[in-house]
Amino acid sequence: MESQKLLVESAERTPGDYGCWSGRDHRNPTKRTDPVKCRSSSVSGQADEDLHIQQAIVLIEDAIQYRSINHRVDARSLRLYRWYYSRIYQWTLGLTIGVVLLLAFVERPSSLSITSDSRYRSPPWEPPCGFTESIEIVCLIIFTLDLAVKSYLIGWDEFRKNKWLMSYTIVTSVSIIDWVLSISMVCDEKMRVRRFCRPFFLLQNSSLMKKTLKCIRRTLPEIASVILLLALHLCLFTMIGMLLFPKTEDPLKNEEWKLYFRNLSTSLTSLLVLLTTANNPDVMIPAYSLNRGYAIFFVSFSVIGTYCLMNLLTAIIYNQFRGYLLMSVQTSIIRRRLGIRAAFQVLSSHDEDNAARERVPIDAVLQVMSRIQMQSYYREAITTKSRQYETEGFMNREEFKHIFDELDKDRIEEHPSVPQYNSMGLQKLQVIFSHYYFAVFSNAVAMAHVVCICAVLVLNSEKSTAEKDNHYMENTCFIIYYLFEMCVKIFALGWKGYLSFRNNIFDGFLTVLLLVLQITIYVTYGLTHSHMSPSSQGMFSLQEMVRFVNMLIVFRFLRIIPDIKLMALVASTLLDLVKNLRAFAGILVGAIILLYDIMIVNNWQAFMDAYTRYTTEWSKIYFVCWWFTSSVMWVNLFVALILENFTYKWDRSHNCSVTDVDRIRYEATVQLMFKEQVKEPTEEELLCQLQQHRHLHLHWGHTTQTYSETMAVQEGETELLESRAH
Repeated sequence: MESQKLLVESAERTPGDYGCWSGRDHRNPTKRTDPVKCRSSSVSGQADEDLHIQQAIVLIEDAIQYRSINHRVDARSLRLYRWYYSRIYQWTLGLTIGVVLLLAFVERPSSLSITSDSRYRSPPWEPPCGFTESIEIVCLIIFTLDLAVKSYLIGWDEFRKNKWLMSYTIVTSVSIIDWVLSISMVCDEKMRVRRFCRPFFLLQNSSLMKKTLKCIRRTLPEIASVILLLALHLCLFTMIGMLLFPKTEDPLKNEEWKLYFRNLSTSLTSLLVLLTTANNPDVMIPAYSLNRGYAIFFVSFSVIGTYCLMNLLTAIIYNQFRGYLLMSVQTSIIRRRLGIRAAFQVLSSHDEDNAARERVPIDAVLQVMSRIQMQSYYREAITTKSRQYETEGFMNREEFKHIFDELDKDRIEEHPSVPQYNSMGLQKLQVIFSHYYFAVFSNAVAMAHVVCICAVLVLNSEKSTAEKDNHYMENTCFIIYYLFEMCVKIFALGWKGYLSFRNNIFDGFLTVLLLVLQITIYVTYGLTHSHMSPSSQGMFSLQEMVRFVNMLIVFRFLRIIPDIKLMALVASTLLDLVKNLRAFAGILVGAIILLYDIMIVNNWQAFMDAYTRYTTEWSKIYFVCWWFTSSVMWVNLFVALILENFTYKWDRSHNCSVTDVDRIRYEATVQLMFKEQVKEPTEEELLCQLQQHRHLHLHWGHTTQTYSETMAVQEGETELLESRAH
């Protein structure tokens, strides 16, 4: 195979370039070279070397972030690429998306107000024409710039294959056209089409949200049979219900018909709501009052539909989502391995001898690691492993791949060493105050404090404000103990050791805040408050300040969570969900309170009935679609990830003690949860994808065969064996 240079645009380097320092051409020692050409080629070689380093840096950063490496890799494009994925630009883009979504709160018709009761709500603020439009056009210009940069970086061929970018172009264009029409009509348009397009900007900017939507699209065909069975179940019981509860001559027996089975639409809606148990047992009460036997109909419907078919639907969604999630993780792992393999090939291609031997210089690897944007603890781990090969000076392909295995490992949070005291007495105190049982005793004190507050609340629950006893003296004793506990922990662990535990930071902050508030109460109201009315008003009344202190004390009781293994696992699972499930939060953003109430299916039929009465019967379709999308699909996916996350943590910490669980900080990303089930890509697969890269032109060593050559050899061997067999 012909050797190819790293970039078509790269300056051509010849073996003579390395001989310029002597003023002679190595191919012809008797011929002297031109010094001007030598300096030019030397500068070109230096630029070429720097380009190799820049390419390796970007490729490894792509691997760290699971990004595709199919983008331009010339020097100018690399600078633009790193700027595009810089923290400043990404924060700016995220802020722009947030602003364009928040415009709905102040645009006409605005519903932004403190109270939701229309009787007490003041008229909403009407922004002048051009105010929100000016903000919106700035956002649209930023989106256009984002689209242009992203399209340029990946190239036209990749752009045509990317459906999200094509949709991004269409949505941005439609939004700009609609904005122009709005301005031309002096903000007097009847409908703004671009409002429907705004959630798309949020979707396309999140890879996890796009994966979730893709998962939904692939899951729908799989659950179609269960949905069809559910629809059949609903229709069958609707017909039976209309036959059981017809209109009769006796008005006393028509209550069920009048409220829930008046016509086909009402009957379908009643049983659909019953499927979510939102109107149970109200839907059954009129018929049940006449005859207890009617309960069989409603109970049978709920058992079959709610407890069998809906749970079966949840199981199928979970199973399909888990399979797709595993496939998505597989793709991410391939991207990481491909980026690392490409970085190795870039560094080795800089020198023909290194390319032939499939090795990279250690100095180049260390230079790359010093300039990569990554978390410091991963950088230190990879750099430390790289320095193990400094004596050899080079690193082969397997060793290069091996040092980046640190990226797939959990981060173990190491705490600083405790202070060393010379005095035997101080050493004994240090052991006592750092012992596990001292933490147990402190938790018991915190529990006793909460019990005291609970007792006071029970005693004062029926009293008026003037009659309530303001027990705040006893808080002082507990707060003094909390301050003592903080001081002795700092003594036992040292400042750095104390602050290395997040629960200590939580305790210390609340302790200092409680101390400040208690001192403020004493300064404001004195040590005794017999002469002071509890309801007397200053900036804050005594009653309000005491309530605030008590709330902080109750909140501080959460400190027991890290000391109980199961609670610690549950709490860490919830924290991981906040980090890993931002996609669900983004997708579920809508008209916020109304659709949230419908999503949790608590009396959602009341909203549907109100909108039906003031609009049309067709509005039910909107609410039913939202219920199915949010409550059935999204919430089940949410439950699926909760189960995966908790199971992963439970399996890993099953043999850990409480202190081990507190010591290790689990970074339970989606990739780590499926790490053991992911299949590593083969060398042939990586080489095949590298050779299909449209912008990266690599120099392959003589010992490295291309994927096509390997397959050709394998096919030739297969044909030879078959011929011998015949």
